[in-house]
Amino acid sequence: MEFFVCLPGWQQALIACTFTWAMTAAGASLVFFFKNIGPSAFSFMMSGASGIMLASAFFSLLLPALESGVRFPHLALTAGFVCGGLLIVLADVAVDRLDLFRAAKSRPVAVTCAAVTIHNIPEGMAVGVAFAAAGPGAVAALMLAFGIGVQNFPEGMCVAFPLRANGCSRFKSFFIGQLSGAVEIAAGVSGALAVSFVSGVLPFALSFSAGAMLAVVCSELIPQSFARGKLKAAVGVVAGFALMMALDIALG
Repeated sequence: MEFFVCLPGWQQALIACTFTWAMTAAGASLVFFFKNIGPSAFSFMMSGASGIMLASAFFSLLLPALESGVRFPHLALTAGFVCGGLLIVLADVAVDRLDLFRAAKSRPVAVTCAAVTIHNIPEGMAVGVAFAAAGPGAVAALMLAFGIGVQNFPEGMCVAFPLRANGCSRFKSFFIGQLSGAVEIAAGVSGALAVSFVSGVLPFALSFSAGAMLAVVCSELIPQSFARGKLKAAVGVVAGFALMMALDIALG
């Protein structure tokens, strides 16, 4: 652990985003062993990740942005937050309208693959920005990476299993599933380097990542988890949020 905290922020982000990608790959690898995953387990994983990411958006991103001493924080944080959320909204609209996915049979799977991949870009950036802002301790950034990693596990399944159901081989389904999380490594390192070279962009970058993360949670994770059972999903969100909040306050 001492070795890790002494590394530059971009190297910490590289290691952390490699972990989040590995969780995506782990989820996708289940396609080698199972035909499908039970709805209850899937719902709890997605809702728990939602709670972790909601708490991360506030405690690991927005709160540090507010405490960074930026002038006119209400403008900087609001602008970053809105831009981050708008990025996800526009990405969803763009993916939904691409002519490439108009074929009736392949479109749902293609849209899912593209949506997961696009959403992983701001998630990787969020990890990179968090490590660049965290300094030597990096506890909050580590918890953020953990939360995104937990969320990435079912995301890998969301890509791999539909591909397998549509006739792809197990290996091809796994390969495309894990590839959807690989973009987080490049995005995380880029985010950390950008903040390191341009320190004034930190508050905006943190709030931007928070807005993107909240949009992902609201548009993807919560609807998917609550569609499979409201009670278990609600328990998962509360448990995930409480876990993240407790660890962030106690260790941060």
